Amino acid sequence: MVALARKTRQAGERIRVLIIDDSAVIRQLVTHALAKDPSIEVVGTAVNGSTGLARIAQLHPDVILLDVEMPDMDGLEMLRRMRNDPARPRVLLFSTLTRRGAEVTLDALALGADDYVTKALNAGAELLPKIKQFFLFPADPSRAAPVLPTPPVGRAARPPEVLAIGVSTGGPNALTAILPQLPPDFPLPILIVQHMPPVFTRFLAERLQTCTSLKVEEATDATSVIAGSIFIAPGDHHMQVRRNNGKVMIKLDQSPPENSCRPSVDALFRSVAAVYGHSAVAAIFTGQGQDGTLGAKVLNAHGAYLIAQDQVTSVVWGMPGSVVASGLADCVVPLERVVPEVLKRLGKK
Repeated sequence: MVALARKTRQAGERIRVLIIDDSAVIRQLVTHALAKDPSIEVVGTAVNGSTGLARIAQLHPDVILLDVEMPDMDGLEMLRRMRNDPARPRVLLFSTLTRRGAEVTLDALALGADDYVTKALNAGAELLPKIKQFFLFPADPSRAAPVLPTPPVGRAARPPEVLAIGVSTGGPNALTAILPQLPPDFPLPILIVQHMPPVFTRFLAERLQTCTSLKVEEATDATSVIAGSIFIAPGDHHMQVRRNNGKVMIKLDQSPPENSCRPSVDALFRSVAAVYGHSAVAAIFTGQGQDGTLGAKVLNAHGAYLIAQDQVTSVVWGMPGSVVASGLADCVVPLERVVPEVLKRLGKK
């Protein structure tokens, strides 16, 4: 799907939502949950993809909440038909925390769904911020002009030893886009925190393995951090690194969430700063919220090099936008320029 810019919403202007699900119970529950927020208006519902496409043309929603398994036309086929439409609404997929749900969700994200929410009785609490993440509001700090810092005086030009990545909304597609750019002899270990629940991260690792010759795995506790390997933080666990007898090891834990996230980018970045210092390169990609900003401050203080994805190529410029607005990014580049920037730090073109 084509990249969509965030739309600005002024005071009193509501976000138009269309619910597409064959379950009358789900449609009623979600409609009721969203009705509590005065900034959101449910403009209609549909029971399958074909009706949904017609309702989109009639109602012009800003966001659609989309089920996958529906009669006549399912959600995946609907996404295929919308894929290259620059006027399409944002798409939030209804998902389940199961093996099947993880597989289908990753399929839908690959077809251009922007994010997903789980079907649950408390769906409203998760839905509201997910819907609002695609819009700019007058006081949104991510609208601030980028401020690039002056690198610390005398920062040593030490060769990089690790690449740490933090990403959330839009992450699976972003990772799928950059990993094929890595050469087979890429000399750094790569540590990735992608905000996802358990099961999902394992399937994400399996899918990413199909697009790179480097080894990709869901991280396990006490694993050695090996150059040329890619480690994905498992859902519901913070992933950090520790040095033990000269070896760098992965440490997983279930300490309290940070920024409402577990795994948290902040937790990874802090540990990378402590272990690798100014020999670390970190990248912050598309995602909702500010997870990664506090960790980026620690990395910056240790002299690490920070890359932020630009606003144009981000699905949501929350996480990278926060790092940029805080003056912590050494460079702000489109997604396709991230790997070349890392290779440049390694002295490669």
